[in-house]
Amino acid sequence: MAKVSTSAAEARSLGFLGPRDAISMNRDRILCDAKTRALQMVRAGYKPPIPRTDLAAPGENLLATLKLGAHLMRQGDYISDHEVKVANRIAEVLCGGAVSPGTPISEQYLLDLEREHFKGLCGEKKTVERIAYTLKTGKVMRN
Repeated sequence: MAKVSTSAAEARSLGFLGPRDAISMNRDRILCDAKTRALQMVRAGYKPPIPRTDLAAPGENLLATLKLGAHLMRQGDYISDHEVKVANRIAEVLCGGAVSPGTPISEQYLLDLEREHFKGLCGEKKTVERIAYTLKTGKVMRN
């Protein structure tokens, strides 16, 4: 159900890329272009922001709403069983887990939660098939 772009120009028009975001026209140069840009930022004195530790987690109320949405989409045959599993894991990350609304959490906690769920999904055969298919074709597999 997600809106995806088929080109950098379309990504910019959809608001996925901002006016200052660079575009690599040659797929084989993406890594080199990224490294060049990173080195330019370092030379210009870039300092990463201090990670926040005071984020208010949306919590279990929103988590229940998102899981219900995934369930209803499955009931309507808009998504597959595997997509429900992916949606529920994403919902857990977005909500900061099953915590009370407003619970203070850190960026690192969210990154750790995301990594945990991503690694869990990577152990699923259907996830591996999806990743391989997308890397090969550039399109999303619906399994």
